[in-house]
Amino acid sequence: MKKAVMEKLAALITIAFGLVAALAWNGAIQTIFKSIFGESNSIGAMLIYAIVVTIIAVYATIGIGKAAAKSK
Repeated sequence: MKKAVMEKLAALITIAFGLVAALAWNGAIQTIFKSIFGESNSIGAMLIYAIVVTIIAVYATIGIGKAAAKSK
């Protein structure tokens, strides 16, 4: 049981670091979009931001899936 708890704790800590990294990237990308499009509260800028982040997430997920499949 102790091993299972340690494995879950390690997984949760890893997820937490992933969330922190995602939030850091979110802030960086928002700053880039603000410098390109001006105020980020405009609907157009927010839609472009959402689309770009979604595309990046899809490609990253596909890449990670392929890498995981190769390692098996």
